[in-house]
Amino acid sequence: MTHILRDVDKPGSRAHKKEVVQAVTVLEAPPMMVVGMVGYVETGKGLRALTTIWAEHLNDEVKRRFYKNWYRSKKKAFTKYVKKYADGQKDINAEIERVKQYCQCVRVLAHTQVRKIKVGQKKAHLMEIQVNGGDIAAKVDFASNMFEKPIPVDAVFAKDEMCDVIGVTKGHGFEGVTTRWGCSRLPRKTHRGLRKVACIGAWHPSKVQSTVPRAGQNGCHHRTEMNKKIFKIGKGGVENNATTEFDLTEKSINPVGGFPHYGLVREDYLLLKGCVVGPKKRVITLRKPLFEQTQRDAMEEVTLKFIDTSSKFGHGRFQTLEEKDKFMGMRKKKIAA
Repeated sequence: MTHILRDVDKPGSRAHKKEVVQAVTVLEAPPMMVVGMVGYVETGKGLRALTTIWAEHLNDEVKRRFYKNWYRSKKKAFTKYVKKYADGQKDINAEIERVKQYCQCVRVLAHTQVRKIKVGQKKAHLMEIQVNGGDIAAKVDFASNMFEKPIPVDAVFAKDEMCDVIGVTKGHGFEGVTTRWGCSRLPRKTHRGLRKVACIGAWHPSKVQSTVPRAGQNGCHHRTEMNKKIFKIGKGGVENNATTEFDLTEKSINPVGGFPHYGLVREDYLLLKGCVVGPKKRVITLRKPLFEQTQRDAMEEVTLKFIDTSSKFGHGRFQTLEEKDKFMGMRKKKIAA
């Protein structure tokens, strides 16, 4: 996380045309690769997958997803499937026509390029993304044309747009009621412990109700946070991707010394307002908002004046290493070298 400075554009508000500092989260988002599609048929019991069509060339990082132990395996995944593309891909075209004829829902299979970011993982995350708009034939043609092509984050989301954030919260293991539910501690002289619930219910009903706080797993829960505003979409591989119109200092989004427990952001990134569930390096799913956004916060156009890149590992004073060297001058370790 870091913080930004911006002007508020809210007529009638006390903060209108005033500068505010807000916390933001930096999410690194390398392009995703489309490697297949799934056609679904609507039945009385819900959707049923009719067929899955895969691309001809799959990267090793997505093939790892189909193995428990990649190192000891024979790495034979999709070797027989690729032969369907050999003779003018007749079988593949037949499956595509089958999807156009019978299916009511089309989703593409896309995976993350996890090798592009340094999170200590080689196995890609694979997910289905629904294709909307147009008739079924247009959806299938669009999906099949996207095979083996990257989808950058700015092709799906835009600046000043709202999005929903889906993730898994930070795990805390087995916790007692005081930490897990915020119950009051009992008096000091209490027999057999004081971080407890004093009475777990009446005689009847003769069972413990689900509303009574109990000890158990805390954290590592799946959560969806709705309506997070995208302040900025930055491009990777650009040296000054944190420079604004008001702050002309040439600097990247990486703070001095990098992000703690993460490192450097080298790919495309998003600046989201506020915080995001989960620890560093955990995968996050972003989706379009479920409802049409008409609130003033959602419609407001954000102009960033300043993005903080001082060190997040202590009391950061300098925005760049050059600024630090200029102020501090020659230091012992430089002289020794």
